[in-house]
Amino acid sequence: MKFPIYLIAGNLFSNSQKAITLQKTRKLGEFEKEKVIYSNYEALYLIESNKAQLIYKEKPASLNKTLKLLSKKHKNFSINYLVFKNLRKKGYIVKTGLKFGAEFRVYKKNETHAKYLAFPVTRKTKLNWNEIISKTRISHSTAKKLLIAIVDSQQDISYYELDWVKI
Repeated sequence: MKFPIYLIAGNLFSNSQKAITLQKTRKLGEFEKEKVIYSNYEALYLIESNKAQLIYKEKPASLNKTLKLLSKKHKNFSINYLVFKNLRKKGYIVKTGLKFGAEFRVYKKNETHAKYLAFPVTRKTKLNWNEIISKTRISHSTAKKLLIAIVDSQQDISYYELDWVKI
């Protein structure tokens, strides 16, 4: 049975027991004030996995409607979601990284400190050295490594780990 994820005023949340259990066991969402708050990527992951159903304006939303609602304000939503889903399938915990200037923070299972700051890009994305250096410095200053996820036209993902080294 699917549990409800409500979209109200741009916020995604659920107060169902199944959502609370999944948050505790699989680290999907953040538990706050008797409910689980989700990022757009976490919500879509649960919906796509047939564990949840989006409720919008008090009605269940179709998968098409869900995709439109969740991707509306995110420029590279589909690329970011592919990376989110791929990292989850590899056993990582993936959280938003906006306060670090990254798309995602990536944790190894059962760890409380993120190992990576992840930046999903396509093969056509032009990165300049100043951007790469800046992202690497931010990662280093927060005791993380930079993870650049490059998505190709077949939706295959190559990961490159960058770290700041003093010689």
